[in-house]
Amino acid sequence: MQHWFIDRQPLALPNWLEAMPAARLLARAQGATAIGSGILWFRQRSGEAVAAVLPAGQPAAGQHWVLLSDEPDEETVLAALAAGAAGCCNSYAAPDVLQHVALVVGNGGLWVGQSLLNRVMSGSARILEQQRQAAPVDDWSAHLSEREIEVARLVAGAASNKEIARQLDISERTVKAHLTSIFEKLGLRDRLQLSLRINGLSL
Repeated sequence: MQHWFIDRQPLALPNWLEAMPAARLLARAQGATAIGSGILWFRQRSGEAVAAVLPAGQPAAGQHWVLLSDEPDEETVLAALAAGAAGCCNSYAAPDVLQHVALVVGNGGLWVGQSLLNRVMSGSARILEQQRQAAPVDDWSAHLSEREIEVARLVAGAASNKEIARQLDISERTVKAHLTSIFEKLGLRDRLQLSLRINGLSL
């Protein structure tokens, strides 16, 4: 999948190029309408509004937008999603984080960040309880190995890959491998869907 990094000037941060060496650079003034399919990474510098960074309208067919924010917070994430982005992360995120964002977004998922995911999950307790009472039991664990069940439950508790690796005494790469297997077995796209399903909320 082709990656485009779009900023005021066509200059890339080192972590971008390490994550996606074949990415192309584009100045924001050139516009993104002529770009074909791929993931478009828009940098939001300090003091800029989301609306001033992301194009008006929605992504074209085959496009996925991600906002790279120099100062990300929950309000920025929500504004980016409302404007058509499939995710938002820190401009200076580690290359492996950017690659993971690309994997999730490229597969049709949303990248909302750990803080917002925690808020979504903690704020849905009442809805979860109502749906548990009305819906049949979802035996999702029957499809997974014992280790995958452990990983899935920790994800549902909003643990990061690093925290999961530490608690289970495994590497972060192994955690990612388990998550890939879990998503495939349960037909899910990302951590948010997994958390919702394990907590009993309909997708």
